[in-house]
Amino acid sequence: MKILPVEAEKTGAFSKLYLDYISQKEDLSLFYNLFPSIENIEQQIAQKKFKADQRGLLTDALKRQYSDIVIKQAAEKGIDELLNDHTFTITTGHQLNLFTGPLYLIYKTVAIIKACEILKRKYSKYSFVPVFWIATEDHDFAEINHFHLFGKTYTWETRQKGAVGRLSCEGIEKILNELPEKVELFEKAYLENGSTLSKATRYILNELFGDYGLVVLDGDDASLKQVLKPVIKEEIEGDTICKIVEKTTKSLEDLGYNGQVFPREINLFYLKEGLRERIINEGDHFRVNNTDIVYSRSEILRLAEEEPEVFSPNVVLRPLYQEMLLPNLAYIGGPSELTYWLQLKGIFNHFGIAFPMLMPRLFFLIINAANSKKITKLNINEEDLFKSVVELKELYLDMHSSEHIETEEEHSLLNYIFKMLQTKAADIDPTLIAYTEAEAKRASDIIHNVEKRFKKALEKKHEQGIQQLIGLKEKLFPANTLQERYDNFLNFYINDPDLISKLMTADPFDFRFKVLLQE
Repeated sequence: MKILPVEAEKTGAFSKLYLDYISQKEDLSLFYNLFPSIENIEQQIAQKKFKADQRGLLTDALKRQYSDIVIKQAAEKGIDELLNDHTFTITTGHQLNLFTGPLYLIYKTVAIIKACEILKRKYSKYSFVPVFWIATEDHDFAEINHFHLFGKTYTWETRQKGAVGRLSCEGIEKILNELPEKVELFEKAYLENGSTLSKATRYILNELFGDYGLVVLDGDDASLKQVLKPVIKEEIEGDTICKIVEKTTKSLEDLGYNGQVFPREINLFYLKEGLRERIINEGDHFRVNNTDIVYSRSEILRLAEEEPEVFSPNVVLRPLYQEMLLPNLAYIGGPSELTYWLQLKGIFNHFGIAFPMLMPRLFFLIINAANSKKITKLNINEEDLFKSVVELKELYLDMHSSEHIETEEEHSLLNYIFKMLQTKAADIDPTLIAYTEAEAKRASDIIHNVEKRFKKALEKKHEQGIQQLIGLKEKLFPANTLQERYDNFLNFYINDPDLISKLMTADPFDFRFKVLLQE
Protein backbone atom coordinates (compact mmCIF):
# COMPACT_ATOMS: atom_id res chain seq x y z
CA MET A 1 0.00 0.00 0.00
CA LYS A 2 1.17 3.51 -0.85
CA ILE A 3 -0.29 6.86 0.14
CA LEU A 4 0.53 9.54 -2.42
CA PRO A 5 -0.30 13.17 -1.58
CA VAL A 6 -1.84 15.58 -4.08
CA GLU A 7 -2.01 19.33 -3.45
CA ALA A 8 -5.62 20.33 -2.79
CA GLU A 9 -5.68 22.99 -5.51
CA LYS A 10 -4.63 20.43 -8.14
CA THR A 11 -7.71 18.28 -7.55
CA GLY A 12 -10.21 20.90 -8.74
CA ALA A 13 -12.50 19.73 -5.95
CA PHE A 14 -12.37 22.62 -3.49
CA SER A 15 -13.72 26.15 -3.19
CA LYS A 16 -11.54 29.24 -3.23
CA LEU A 17 -12.47 29.92 0.40
CA TYR A 18 -11.27 26.51 1.52
CA LEU A 19 -8.03 26.78 -0.47
CA ASP A 20 -7.37 30.26 0.90
CA TYR A 21 -8.04 29.01 4.43
CA ILE A 22 -5.58 26.11 4.34
CA SER A 23 -2.98 28.39 2.76
CA GLN A 24 -3.57 30.81 5.67
CA LYS A 25 -4.49 33.81 3.56
CA GLU A 26 -4.26 36.88 5.76
CA ASP A 27 -7.75 38.19 4.85
CA LEU A 28 -9.38 35.20 6.55
CA SER A 29 -7.50 35.43 9.86
CA LEU A 30 -10.24 37.61 11.39
CA PHE A 31 -12.78 34.79 10.99
CA TYR A 32 -11.03 32.19 13.15
CA ASN A 33 -8.91 32.06 16.26
CA LEU A 34 -5.87 29.79 15.83
CA PHE A 35 -4.86 27.89 12.73
CA PRO A 36 -4.94 24.09 13.25
CA SER A 37 -1.35 23.08 13.92
CA ILE A 38 0.35 20.88 16.50
CA GLU A 39 2.30 23.90 17.73
CA ASN A 40 -0.87 25.92 18.50
CA ILE A 41 -2.42 23.29 20.78
CA GLU A 42 -1.10 24.59 24.09
CA GLN A 43 -2.28 28.11 23.26
CA GLN A 44 -5.74 26.67 22.48
CA ILE A 45 -5.70 24.75 25.78
CA ALA A 46 -4.94 27.96 27.66
CA GLN A 47 -8.04 29.59 26.15
CA LYS A 48 -10.43 26.70 26.82
CA LYS A 49 -11.98 27.16 30.24
CA PHE A 50 -13.93 24.08 31.30
CA LYS A 51 -15.05 23.55 34.89
CA ALA A 52 -15.31 20.35 36.93
CA ASP A 53 -19.13 20.47 37.03
CA GLN A 54 -19.20 20.69 33.21
CA ARG A 55 -17.00 17.60 33.02
CA GLY A 56 -19.26 15.77 35.45
CA LEU A 57 -22.37 16.64 33.46
CA LEU A 58 -20.71 15.42 30.26
CA THR A 59 -19.40 12.11 31.61
CA ASP A 60 -22.68 11.29 33.35
CA ALA A 61 -24.55 11.80 30.08
CA LEU A 62 -22.06 9.71 28.10
CA LYS A 63 -22.25 6.80 30.53
CA ARG A 64 -26.03 6.90 30.38
CA GLN A 65 -26.00 7.00 26.57
CA TYR A 66 -23.68 3.97 26.42
CA SER A 67 -25.62 1.98 29.01
CA ASP A 68 -27.39 -0.27 26.51
CA ILE A 69 -24.31 -1.45 24.53
CA VAL A 70 -21.03 -3.12 25.42
CA ILE A 71 -18.64 -0.20 25.29
CA LYS A 72 -15.09 -0.83 24.12
CA GLN A 73 -12.51 -0.57 26.89
CA ALA A 74 -10.55 2.25 25.21
CA ALA A 75 -13.72 4.30 24.74
CA GLU A 76 -14.74 3.77 28.35
CA LYS A 77 -11.29 4.88 29.46
CA GLY A 78 -11.69 8.04 27.39
CA ILE A 79 -15.01 8.87 29.08
CA ASP A 80 -13.44 8.43 32.51
CA GLU A 81 -10.48 10.63 31.52
CA LEU A 82 -12.85 13.46 30.61
CA LEU A 83 -13.25 14.09 34.34
CA ASN A 84 -9.58 15.09 34.46
CA ASP A 85 -8.89 18.81 33.95
CA HIS A 86 -5.90 17.89 31.77
CA THR A 87 -8.09 16.05 29.26
CA PHE A 88 -9.37 17.69 26.09
CA THR A 89 -11.24 16.59 23.01
CA ILE A 90 -10.83 16.71 19.25
CA THR A 91 -14.28 16.54 17.69
CA THR A 92 -16.07 15.85 14.46
CA GLY A 93 -19.75 15.39 13.72
CA HIS A 94 -22.04 14.04 11.07
CA GLN A 95 -25.56 13.05 10.18
CA LEU A 96 -26.82 9.54 10.97
CA ASN A 97 -26.30 8.24 7.46
CA LEU A 98 -27.65 4.77 6.81
CA PHE A 99 -24.83 2.18 6.90
CA THR A 100 -22.44 5.16 7.54
CA GLY A 101 -23.31 6.70 4.17
CA PRO A 102 -20.50 8.10 1.99
CA LEU A 103 -16.87 7.28 2.75
CA TYR A 104 -16.01 10.66 4.20
CA LEU A 105 -17.75 9.83 7.50
CA ILE A 106 -15.04 7.21 7.97
CA TYR A 107 -12.33 9.72 6.99
CA LYS A 108 -13.62 12.26 9.52
CA THR A 109 -13.46 9.69 12.26
CA VAL A 110 -9.98 8.51 11.34
CA ALA A 111 -8.83 12.15 11.36
CA ILE A 112 -9.88 12.88 14.95
CA ILE A 113 -8.44 9.59 16.22
CA LYS A 114 -5.10 10.14 14.51
CA ALA A 115 -4.96 13.77 15.65
CA CYS A 116 -5.41 12.65 19.26
CA GLU A 117 -2.68 10.02 18.88
CA ILE A 118 -0.22 12.57 17.49
CA LEU A 119 -1.04 15.14 20.18
CA LYS A 120 -0.60 12.56 22.96
CA ARG A 121 2.92 11.87 21.72
CA LYS A 122 3.73 15.59 21.53
CA TYR A 123 2.07 16.70 24.78
CA SER A 124 2.36 13.80 27.21
CA LYS A 125 1.08 15.78 30.21
CA TYR A 126 -2.34 16.06 28.57
CA SER A 127 -4.88 13.49 27.42
CA PHE A 128 -6.82 13.85 24.17
CA VAL A 129 -10.11 12.08 23.48
CA PRO A 130 -11.65 11.78 19.98
CA VAL A 131 -15.37 12.61 20.12
CA PHE A 132 -17.92 12.00 17.37
CA TRP A 133 -21.02 14.19 17.64
CA ILE A 134 -23.96 12.35 16.07
CA ALA A 135 -26.48 14.77 14.55
CA THR A 136 -29.50 13.03 16.04
CA GLU A 137 -31.72 16.11 16.02
CA ASP A 138 -31.44 16.62 12.27
CA HIS A 139 -34.72 15.99 10.45
CA ASP A 140 -33.65 15.87 6.80
CA PHE A 141 -34.43 12.19 6.30
CA ALA A 142 -33.89 12.28 2.53
CA GLU A 143 -30.20 13.08 3.06
CA ILE A 144 -29.49 10.05 5.25
CA ASN A 145 -31.87 7.27 4.13
CA HIS A 146 -29.72 5.76 1.34
CA PHE A 147 -26.24 4.60 0.42
CA HIS A 148 -24.42 3.33 -2.69
CA LEU A 149 -22.83 -0.11 -2.73
CA PHE A 150 -21.27 -1.85 -5.75
CA GLY A 151 -23.13 0.41 -8.16
CA LYS A 152 -26.55 -0.03 -6.55
CA THR A 153 -28.48 2.43 -4.41
CA TYR A 154 -30.17 1.08 -1.28
CA THR A 155 -32.95 3.23 0.21
CA TRP A 156 -34.80 2.97 3.52
CA GLU A 157 -38.50 3.75 3.16
CA THR A 158 -40.43 4.80 6.27
CA ARG A 159 -43.29 7.14 7.12
CA GLN A 160 -41.73 8.19 10.41
CA LYS A 161 -41.07 11.89 10.93
CA GLY A 162 -39.19 14.12 13.32
CA ALA A 163 -35.60 14.04 14.54
CA VAL A 164 -33.82 11.19 12.75
CA GLY A 165 -32.05 9.95 15.88
CA ARG A 166 -35.40 9.04 17.43
CA LEU A 167 -36.61 7.01 14.44
CA SER A 168 -37.20 3.32 14.93
CA CYS A 169 -35.03 1.10 12.71
CA GLU A 170 -38.13 -0.75 11.54
CA GLY A 171 -37.89 -1.48 7.81
CA ILE A 172 -34.10 -1.56 7.58
CA GLU A 173 -34.20 -5.36 7.68
CA LYS A 174 -35.44 -5.24 4.07
CA ILE A 175 -32.17 -3.60 3.00
CA LEU A 176 -30.13 -6.08 5.03
CA ASN A 177 -31.83 -8.91 3.16
CA GLU A 178 -30.98 -7.30 -0.20
CA LEU A 179 -27.24 -6.87 0.44
CA PRO A 180 -24.94 -9.08 -1.68
CA GLU A 181 -23.60 -10.63 1.52
CA LYS A 182 -24.41 -10.42 5.21
CA VAL A 183 -22.46 -7.95 7.34
CA GLU A 184 -22.75 -8.90 10.99
CA LEU A 185 -21.92 -5.41 12.20
CA PHE A 186 -25.02 -3.92 10.60
CA GLU A 187 -27.22 -6.92 11.36
CA LYS A 188 -26.56 -6.40 15.06
CA ALA A 189 -26.72 -2.61 14.91
CA TYR A 190 -30.09 -2.29 13.22
CA LEU A 191 -31.83 -5.50 14.30
CA GLU A 192 -30.49 -6.32 17.76
CA ASN A 193 -29.04 -3.18 19.31
CA GLY A 194 -30.64 -0.43 17.30
CA SER A 195 -34.12 0.28 18.57
CA THR A 196 -33.48 3.80 17.25
CA LEU A 197 -31.19 5.19 14.56
CA SER A 198 -29.22 7.00 17.24
CA LYS A 199 -28.48 3.80 19.17
CA ALA A 200 -27.66 1.90 15.99
CA THR A 201 -25.18 4.54 14.85
CA ARG A 202 -23.48 4.61 18.24
CA TYR A 203 -23.17 0.83 18.11
CA ILE A 204 -21.61 0.91 14.63
CA LEU A 205 -19.09 3.60 15.54
CA ASN A 206 -18.25 1.84 18.79
CA GLU A 207 -17.59 -1.44 16.98
CA LEU A 208 -15.52 0.15 14.21
CA PHE A 209 -13.59 2.71 16.25
CA GLY A 210 -14.15 2.07 19.95
CA ASP A 211 -10.83 0.21 20.29
CA TYR A 212 -9.14 3.41 19.07
CA GLY A 213 -10.78 5.32 21.94
CA LEU A 214 -13.59 6.98 19.98
CA VAL A 215 -16.40 8.39 22.14
CA VAL A 216 -19.82 9.10 20.60
CA LEU A 217 -21.93 11.95 21.97
CA ASP A 218 -25.65 12.61 21.39
CA GLY A 219 -26.74 16.18 22.05
CA ASP A 220 -30.43 15.19 22.16
CA ASP A 221 -30.25 14.75 25.93
CA ALA A 222 -32.41 16.50 28.54
CA SER A 223 -29.55 16.89 31.02
CA LEU A 224 -27.18 18.34 28.42
CA LYS A 225 -29.77 20.82 27.13
CA GLN A 226 -29.63 22.57 30.53
CA VAL A 227 -26.46 24.37 29.40
CA LEU A 228 -28.33 25.82 26.43
CA LYS A 229 -30.86 27.79 28.51
CA PRO A 230 -29.12 31.20 28.24
CA VAL A 231 -28.85 30.83 24.47
CA ILE A 232 -32.50 29.77 24.10
CA LYS A 233 -33.70 32.72 26.16
CA GLU A 234 -31.57 35.20 24.22
CA GLU A 235 -32.95 33.86 20.93
CA ILE A 236 -36.50 34.36 22.20
CA GLU A 237 -35.80 37.86 23.50
CA GLY A 238 -34.24 39.23 20.31
CA ASP A 239 -32.33 38.69 17.08
CA THR A 240 -28.81 39.40 18.34
CA ILE A 241 -27.36 36.15 17.02
CA CYS A 242 -28.92 36.64 13.60
CA LYS A 243 -27.39 40.11 13.32
CA ILE A 244 -23.95 38.86 14.42
CA VAL A 245 -23.88 36.14 11.76
CA GLU A 246 -25.23 38.44 9.06
CA LYS A 247 -22.49 40.95 9.80
CA THR A 248 -19.78 38.29 9.58
CA THR A 249 -21.27 36.85 6.40
CA LYS A 250 -21.32 40.32 4.84
CA SER A 251 -17.62 40.71 5.68
CA LEU A 252 -16.86 37.40 3.96
CA GLU A 253 -18.93 38.39 0.93
CA ASP A 254 -17.04 41.68 0.71
CA LEU A 255 -13.88 39.58 0.31
CA GLY A 256 -15.49 37.65 -2.55
CA TYR A 257 -16.57 34.53 -0.65
CA ASN A 258 -20.00 32.92 -0.33
CA GLY A 259 -21.59 31.93 2.97
CA GLN A 260 -22.92 28.44 3.66
CA VAL A 261 -25.52 29.17 6.34
CA PHE A 262 -28.19 31.84 6.59
CA PRO A 263 -29.38 32.76 10.08
CA ARG A 264 -33.00 33.29 11.05
CA GLU A 265 -34.52 35.60 13.61
CA ILE A 266 -34.90 32.50 15.81
CA ASN A 267 -32.39 29.72 15.16
CA LEU A 268 -34.27 27.10 17.13
CA PHE A 269 -36.59 24.21 16.36
CA TYR A 270 -39.37 22.82 18.52
CA LEU A 271 -38.56 19.16 19.25
CA LYS A 272 -41.05 16.47 20.23
CA GLU A 273 -41.64 12.86 19.22
CA GLY A 274 -42.32 12.84 15.50
CA LEU A 275 -41.85 16.60 15.24
CA ARG A 276 -39.00 19.05 14.63
CA GLU A 277 -40.28 22.36 13.29
CA ARG A 278 -39.06 25.95 13.29
CA ILE A 279 -40.14 28.38 16.00
CA ILE A 280 -41.39 31.61 14.45
CA ASN A 281 -41.70 34.96 16.25
CA GLU A 282 -45.02 36.58 15.36
CA GLY A 283 -44.85 39.65 17.60
CA ASP A 284 -46.81 38.93 20.75
CA HIS A 285 -46.64 35.16 20.39
CA PHE A 286 -44.44 32.33 19.08
CA ARG A 287 -45.75 29.75 16.64
CA VAL A 288 -44.35 26.30 15.82
CA ASN A 289 -44.28 26.06 12.02
CA ASN A 290 -46.73 23.65 10.34
CA THR A 291 -48.57 23.04 13.63
CA ASP A 292 -51.28 24.63 15.80
CA ILE A 293 -48.83 25.05 18.69
CA VAL A 294 -48.60 28.67 19.91
CA TYR A 295 -46.94 30.19 23.01
CA SER A 296 -47.01 33.65 24.50
CA ARG A 297 -43.63 35.21 25.30
CA SER A 298 -43.92 34.41 29.00
CA GLU A 299 -45.05 30.84 28.25
CA ILE A 300 -42.16 30.08 25.91
CA LEU A 301 -39.62 31.59 28.32
CA ARG A 302 -41.02 29.40 31.09
CA LEU A 303 -40.78 26.41 28.76
CA ALA A 304 -37.12 27.25 28.09
CA GLU A 305 -36.45 27.27 31.82
CA GLU A 306 -38.38 24.12 32.68
CA GLU A 307 -37.99 21.98 29.52
CA PRO A 308 -34.99 23.15 27.46
CA GLU A 309 -34.88 19.71 25.84
CA VAL A 310 -37.83 20.66 23.62
CA PHE A 311 -35.64 23.26 21.91
CA SER A 312 -33.28 22.10 19.18
CA PRO A 313 -30.53 24.34 17.75
CA ASN A 314 -30.27 24.74 14.01
CA VAL A 315 -27.01 24.74 12.02
CA VAL A 316 -26.16 28.24 13.28
CA LEU A 317 -26.36 27.33 16.98
CA ARG A 318 -25.39 23.65 16.97
CA PRO A 319 -21.62 24.38 16.92
CA LEU A 320 -22.00 26.68 19.92
CA TYR A 321 -24.00 24.03 21.82
CA GLN A 322 -21.31 21.47 21.05
CA GLU A 323 -18.50 23.69 22.32
CA MET A 324 -20.46 24.50 25.49
CA LEU A 325 -20.60 20.77 26.29
CA LEU A 326 -17.04 19.69 25.46
CA PRO A 327 -13.49 20.59 26.57
CA ASN A 328 -12.81 20.84 22.87
CA LEU A 329 -9.73 22.17 21.11
CA ALA A 330 -10.43 21.51 17.42
CA TYR A 331 -13.32 20.67 15.16
CA ILE A 332 -12.46 18.51 12.17
CA GLY A 333 -14.79 18.82 9.20
CA GLY A 334 -15.17 19.05 5.46
CA PRO A 335 -14.79 22.19 3.33
CA SER A 336 -18.46 23.20 3.58
CA GLU A 337 -18.49 22.75 7.35
CA LEU A 338 -15.37 24.81 7.85
CA THR A 339 -16.90 27.53 5.69
CA TYR A 340 -19.96 27.92 7.87
CA TRP A 341 -17.91 27.73 11.06
CA LEU A 342 -16.01 30.80 9.77
CA GLN A 343 -19.35 32.62 9.77
CA LEU A 344 -19.93 31.87 13.47
CA LYS A 345 -16.92 33.21 15.38
CA GLY A 346 -18.85 36.30 16.47
CA ILE A 347 -21.41 34.14 18.28
CA PHE A 348 -18.67 32.48 20.31
CA ASN A 349 -17.23 35.87 21.22
CA HIS A 350 -20.69 37.04 22.27
CA PHE A 351 -21.18 34.15 24.70
CA GLY A 352 -17.55 34.03 25.87
CA ILE A 353 -16.90 30.51 24.51
CA ALA A 354 -13.47 29.68 23.09
CA PHE A 355 -13.59 29.25 19.32
CA PRO A 356 -12.01 25.88 18.38
CA MET A 357 -9.33 25.38 15.80
CA LEU A 358 -10.98 24.48 12.48
CA MET A 359 -9.16 21.54 10.99
CA PRO A 360 -9.82 19.96 7.57
CA ARG A 361 -10.70 16.28 7.63
CA LEU A 362 -8.74 13.66 5.73
CA PHE A 363 -9.43 13.21 2.02
CA PHE A 364 -8.74 9.90 0.26
CA LEU A 365 -9.08 8.34 -3.15
CA ILE A 366 -8.88 4.56 -2.67
CA ILE A 367 -7.56 2.61 -5.65
CA ASN A 368 -7.66 -1.17 -5.44
CA ALA A 369 -4.89 -3.41 -6.75
CA ALA A 370 -6.54 -4.06 -10.13
CA ASN A 371 -7.02 -0.36 -10.82
CA SER A 372 -3.53 0.40 -9.56
CA LYS A 373 -2.18 -1.90 -12.27
CA LYS A 374 -4.29 -0.11 -14.88
CA ILE A 375 -2.81 3.23 -13.80
CA THR A 376 0.69 1.85 -14.20
CA LYS A 377 -0.18 0.38 -17.61
CA LEU A 378 -1.70 3.66 -18.79
CA ASN A 379 1.41 5.53 -17.60
CA ILE A 380 -0.47 8.27 -15.71
CA ASN A 381 0.20 9.67 -12.24
CA GLU A 382 -1.99 10.39 -9.23
CA GLU A 383 -2.58 14.04 -10.18
CA ASP A 384 -3.76 13.06 -13.65
CA LEU A 385 -6.69 11.17 -12.12
CA PHE A 386 -8.36 14.44 -11.15
CA LYS A 387 -8.38 15.79 -14.70
CA SER A 388 -11.60 16.02 -16.68
CA VAL A 389 -12.44 13.43 -19.36
CA VAL A 390 -11.56 15.93 -22.10
CA GLU A 391 -8.19 16.64 -20.46
CA LEU A 392 -7.51 12.93 -20.05
CA LYS A 393 -8.18 12.29 -23.75
CA GLU A 394 -5.71 15.01 -24.72
CA LEU A 395 -3.17 13.69 -22.22
CA TYR A 396 -3.45 10.17 -23.62
CA LEU A 397 -3.06 11.34 -27.21
CA ASP A 398 -0.03 13.44 -26.26
CA MET A 399 1.59 10.44 -24.60
CA HIS A 400 0.73 7.75 -27.14
CA SER A 401 0.58 9.51 -30.51
CA SER A 402 3.56 10.52 -32.63
CA GLU A 403 1.32 12.48 -34.99
CA HIS A 404 1.27 16.26 -34.60
CA ILE A 405 -2.29 17.55 -34.89
CA GLU A 406 -2.03 21.07 -33.51
CA THR A 407 -2.30 23.77 -36.19
CA GLU A 408 -0.65 26.78 -34.55
CA GLU A 409 1.93 27.04 -37.35
CA GLU A 410 -0.74 26.89 -40.03
CA HIS A 411 -2.78 29.59 -38.29
CA SER A 412 0.31 31.75 -37.97
CA LEU A 413 1.08 31.35 -41.67
CA LEU A 414 -2.54 32.04 -42.56
CA ASN A 415 -2.52 35.25 -40.51
CA TYR A 416 0.66 36.36 -42.27
CA ILE A 417 -0.83 35.73 -45.73
CA PHE A 418 -4.07 37.56 -45.01
CA LYS A 419 -2.27 40.54 -43.48
CA MET A 420 -0.36 40.84 -46.77
CA LEU A 421 -3.67 40.62 -48.64
CA GLN A 422 -5.23 43.29 -46.41
CA THR A 423 -2.29 45.61 -47.13
CA LYS A 424 -2.82 45.13 -50.88
CA ALA A 425 -6.59 45.61 -50.44
CA ALA A 426 -6.00 48.95 -48.72
CA ASP A 427 -3.93 50.15 -51.69
CA ILE A 428 -6.43 48.97 -54.30
CA ASP A 429 -9.80 49.63 -52.66
CA PRO A 430 -10.28 50.14 -48.86
CA THR A 431 -13.74 48.60 -49.08
CA LEU A 432 -12.04 45.25 -49.79
CA ILE A 433 -10.49 45.18 -46.28
CA ALA A 434 -13.72 43.96 -44.59
CA TYR A 435 -14.14 41.32 -47.31
CA THR A 436 -10.54 40.13 -46.78
CA GLU A 437 -11.05 39.94 -42.99
CA ALA A 438 -14.20 37.85 -43.48
CA GLU A 439 -12.34 35.48 -45.81
CA ALA A 440 -9.52 35.23 -43.25
CA LYS A 441 -12.05 34.22 -40.61
CA ARG A 442 -13.58 31.62 -42.95
CA ALA A 443 -10.14 30.17 -43.75
CA SER A 444 -9.29 30.02 -40.04
CA ASP A 445 -12.54 28.15 -39.35
CA ILE A 446 -11.65 25.66 -42.08
CA ILE A 447 -8.30 24.94 -40.42
CA HIS A 448 -10.05 24.52 -37.04
CA ASN A 449 -12.47 22.01 -38.60
CA VAL A 450 -9.57 20.11 -40.16
CA GLU A 451 -7.86 19.98 -36.76
CA LYS A 452 -11.08 18.59 -35.20
CA ARG A 453 -11.17 15.89 -37.90
CA PHE A 454 -7.53 15.05 -37.13
CA LYS A 455 -8.38 14.71 -33.42
CA LYS A 456 -11.39 12.50 -34.08
CA ALA A 457 -9.32 10.28 -36.35
CA LEU A 458 -6.59 9.97 -33.70
CA GLU A 459 -9.16 9.25 -30.99
CA LYS A 460 -10.56 6.45 -33.15
CA LYS A 461 -7.07 5.12 -33.76
CA HIS A 462 -6.39 5.04 -29.99
CA GLU A 463 -9.98 4.28 -29.02
CA GLN A 464 -9.20 1.21 -26.91
CA GLY A 465 -6.65 2.97 -24.70
CA ILE A 466 -8.79 6.07 -24.33
CA GLN A 467 -11.81 4.02 -23.31
CA GLN A 468 -9.73 2.19 -20.71
CA LEU A 469 -8.66 5.54 -19.28
CA ILE A 470 -12.21 6.95 -19.27
CA GLY A 471 -13.52 3.72 -17.73
CA LEU A 472 -10.94 4.02 -14.95
CA LYS A 473 -11.94 7.64 -14.37
CA GLU A 474 -15.62 6.70 -14.11
CA LYS A 475 -14.88 3.90 -11.62
CA LEU A 476 -12.78 6.14 -9.40
CA PHE A 477 -15.14 9.11 -9.65
CA PRO A 478 -18.64 7.58 -9.62
CA ALA A 479 -21.49 9.84 -10.71
CA ASN A 480 -18.79 12.30 -11.81
CA THR A 481 -17.94 13.23 -8.22
CA LEU A 482 -15.29 12.37 -5.67
CA GLN A 483 -15.38 8.73 -4.64
CA GLU A 484 -15.62 9.72 -0.97
CA ARG A 485 -18.83 11.66 -1.59
CA TYR A 486 -20.61 8.74 -3.22
CA ASP A 487 -19.33 5.26 -2.37
CA ASN A 488 -20.03 3.50 0.92
CA PHE A 489 -17.05 2.11 2.80
CA LEU A 490 -18.39 -1.44 2.37
CA ASN A 491 -17.28 -1.18 -1.28
CA PHE A 492 -13.74 -1.62 0.06
CA TYR A 493 -14.14 -2.95 3.61
CA ILE A 494 -15.78 -6.23 2.56
CA ASN A 495 -12.72 -7.18 0.52
CA ASP A 496 -10.22 -5.44 2.79
CA PRO A 497 -11.07 -5.70 6.50
CA ASP A 498 -7.78 -3.89 7.26
CA LEU A 499 -8.94 -0.76 5.44
CA ILE A 500 -9.38 1.34 8.58
CA SER A 501 -5.96 0.47 9.95
CA LYS A 502 -4.46 1.45 6.59
CA LEU A 503 -6.24 4.80 6.68
CA MET A 504 -4.83 5.30 10.17
CA THR A 505 -1.32 5.65 8.72
CA ALA A 506 -2.18 9.06 7.22
CA ASP A 507 -1.22 12.33 8.90
CA PRO A 508 -4.32 14.51 9.57
CA PHE A 509 -2.13 17.62 9.98
CA ASP A 510 -1.10 17.25 6.34
CA PHE A 511 -3.95 18.91 4.48
CA ARG A 512 -3.18 17.45 1.06
CA PHE A 513 -5.51 15.00 -0.70
CA LYS A 514 -4.31 11.39 -0.31
CA VAL A 515 -4.39 8.76 -3.04
CA LEU A 516 -4.29 5.32 -1.44
CA LEU A 517 -2.87 2.75 -3.85
CA GLN A 518 -3.46 -0.84 -2.84
CA GLU A 519 -1.03 -3.45 -4.14
